[in-house]
Amino acid sequence: MKLIRTTKAKLLFQLEKREKALLLDVLRLYPRIPSAYQPLSKRANVPDPQSSQRLLDEALAEQRAENKKRLRTFLEAPSRFQDNEAGFRLALTPAEADWLLQILNDIRVGSWVILGSPEPKAELRLLNERTAPQFWAMEMSGYFQMSLLEGIEGKS
Repeated sequence: MKLIRTTKAKLLFQLEKREKALLLDVLRLYPRIPSAYQPLSKRANVPDPQSSQRLLDEALAEQRAENKKRLRTFLEAPSRFQDNEAGFRLALTPAEADWLLQILNDIRVGSWVILGSPEPKAELRLLNERTAPQFWAMEMSGYFQMSLLEGIEGKS
């Protein structure tokens, strides 16, 4: 995924055919962070912590459902990926790029959590046929995040 051009209104990326397929495969994994992963607070003096945590979990579930619906609409837009001789062009507004970064971060962090939150040096020791899909999702979402960040920063 390579940045071709950036303006205030659009970021234009070139993807090879395989990259588009990989991006779609990764995005289909959303949401990935487990529901109960994000505690309301690390402090113990929260009034009615169970009720407050439940409200947070419900709000996060609602946000994930809305993001999943928006992601489906985003990806199904006929003009989202424009065919060309080198593969596909993907045009994003800065707001869409930022939102995709959030989606990809959920997938990356969620995959890491599913792996047991390993230290970087331990990741390869954990690699087996059960953990490989989570490791793949974590690494691929990181790859696409870096591409988007370079685009947002205006680097090619």
